[in-house]
Amino acid sequence: MSDAAELPGQFPYTRGIHPDMYRGRLWTMRQYAGFGSAEESNRRYRFLLSQGITGLSVAFDLPTQMGMDSDHPLAAGEVGRVGVAICSLSDMERLLDGIRLDQVTTSMTINSTAAILLSLYVLVARKQGADLRKLSGTVQNDILKEYIARGTHIYPPRPAMRIITDLFAWARAELPEWNTISISGYHIREAGSTAIQEVAFTLANAIAYIEAAVGAGLHIDGFAPRLSFFFNAHSDFLEEIAKYRAARRLYAQIMRDRFGAAEPKSMMMRFHTQTAGSTLTAQQPNVNVVRVALEAMSAVLGGTQSLHTNSRDEALGLPTEEAARLALRTQQIIAYESGITKVADPVGGSFYIEELTDQIERGAREYLDRIDALGGTLAAIEKGWIQAEIQNAAYEFQQQIERGERIVVGVNRFQQEEEQPPAAQRIDPEIERQQVERLRQMRASRDQAAVESRLEELEGCARGSENLMPRILSACEALATVGEISDRLRRVFGEYREA
Repeated sequence: MSDAAELPGQFPYTRGIHPDMYRGRLWTMRQYAGFGSAEESNRRYRFLLSQGITGLSVAFDLPTQMGMDSDHPLAAGEVGRVGVAICSLSDMERLLDGIRLDQVTTSMTINSTAAILLSLYVLVARKQGADLRKLSGTVQNDILKEYIARGTHIYPPRPAMRIITDLFAWARAELPEWNTISISGYHIREAGSTAIQEVAFTLANAIAYIEAAVGAGLHIDGFAPRLSFFFNAHSDFLEEIAKYRAARRLYAQIMRDRFGAAEPKSMMMRFHTQTAGSTLTAQQPNVNVVRVALEAMSAVLGGTQSLHTNSRDEALGLPTEEAARLALRTQQIIAYESGITKVADPVGGSFYIEELTDQIERGAREYLDRIDALGGTLAAIEKGWIQAEIQNAAYEFQQQIERGERIVVGVNRFQQEEEQPPAAQRIDPEIERQQVERLRQMRASRDQAAVESRLEELEGCARGSENLMPRILSACEALATVGEISDRLRRVFGEYREA
């Protein structure tokens, strides 16, 4: 229960992690983007920067997420489709060409291959002459939610956790301003969870990462300040505001009482928010502008530190330039015209908001107790229990729509004869051919002996207990590819297969 006298910026941070919140600094405005080739994505980033975004957010294609190069047989037809194709350092250099990495924060939505893509990013920054100790951004690096909700996993959970904790330890020394993980409830909610489940399962994953890091010898106050979170902004406006408040409060108490954190920054939940892709409709797509605006406003009223607003056309395809700009303007209107940024916690003290906050906290605690009784998060994932809870919630949600108990405008009520849909972003198939040809030329021109030597060193390291990050960085520097590095780790760790 929230203390009526509690102020923003005070433990347990229900009302926000900063005393003045947006009066001191607005949230980071991001627009998640990446498609086709590195050059095309670079053009989109430059466009968005010219329109006022304050942080990059990189989407990678499925082969890159799965540790496959663009010429892998399973990559056919997927290269550059849902994100940008990155196979090597040369691709990353083209992706970030002309963008000073010491002057922008970058979020990279990548998990199984997070250590590799972060290494490529660091090498580009180093070539630019950037001070790595001041480099700022986030790598998602949240593998547990892949087993729960998304499926872009490579290795079994336990060796995957080793890669994550190795990244924690390495980044603490080399990239002290970098967020080493973005523990994601977003994809859990997109898979169909309730708001309570989103909070509970996200925090259960956080507990597992923290336990693994402590078990690897890291001190809680040494790495916890660089943990970050990623939440969904769904359609129930007031419930979403309460969800963020409950998550902050519960996390602060877990960090203090369960893990003995002493530093205030270790107990502050910093999070990015993205409006809910699953709420967007192909029917009457212009109506999605209203959905996104309400969802974005709930995130701001809930105290987010970073925000992405979806584009109106994303139920039809990748966002066009015009739709992405409109989505960004939505954030800018909330920030500069709505007036809600003048107050640190505009909803604090509302009877309904406070009761909802308490309800979500209680429900999330009950789930965490059940997960502990099952033997912890990894055990609950391996048994399929968390996945089943989400599937059941998703089924019930859809049944409510089918029965007409939950109204979706334009879908089960207020339908209309569809007009011509807006033009969707299309990916030219020629991009895949060019990407594959460029990859083959790069392989033919590099020092193959140096690549093989560094891959051998990486494999030997994986068979031991040494930190993997320096070896991954070294292999990337020699122009080893994402697929080649991932394959060496597959040799040692194997691949995860769902039961």
